[in-house]
Amino acid sequence: MLSINIYVKFGLMALGLIAGLAFTLMSGFGFWYAIWFWLLFIIMLASYILMGTVQSASTLMQETKFDEAEKRLDMIIKPNWLYKTYRALYYLLKGSMAMQRKDNDTAEMWLEKAQAIELPSDDEKAMVALQLASINANRGKWAVAEKHHRILKGLTIRTPQIKEQVAQFDKMMKNKGAIKQASRMNKGGNPLKPGGKRRRPKIR
Repeated sequence: MLSINIYVKFGLMALGLIAGLAFTLMSGFGFWYAIWFWLLFIIMLASYILMGTVQSASTLMQETKFDEAEKRLDMIIKPNWLYKTYRALYYLLKGSMAMQRKDNDTAEMWLEKAQAIELPSDDEKAMVALQLASINANRGKWAVAEKHHRILKGLTIRTPQIKEQVAQFDKMMKNKGAIKQASRMNKGGNPLKPGGKRRRPKIR
């Protein structure tokens, strides 16, 4: 898919608007002589409103430039105006960024919004379901984690990295009984063994 740098897009919008106004108001040629400039402005504006900066932010995320990716997403003024697919990806990226900051509550909010919208491919659906499953498994909410795990089972995943992460999560879910037991044993610290207080060693 063709992706235009956001700053180039803003430049083209400005060019179309300024040239369109100039040809329409000052040159005496009238509106029809400025039509191509107006079309350029309208197309670039519509592209910005419907697609935002999601594509470039996603590229920055893949390059692990998280701060730059977040700044790029913040350039979207009205996320609710994004086309459905791009809005879902926007929520996915926001959730992934929150997870990078260890803010799981905020991550879960964004990821649930992404899951509520039709994502473009099974790979994106798997990323959302996997992250939600991981968040809830870490909280000990195994029933919720299992719900998202079932979603993963019904997806056709093509990206090797995501496949590997899902395989690792599958292993964890198979061992969840042992994990639950370990969590109960460690909750509040290791309990004292039966037999009362330990005797102090004699002072010689």
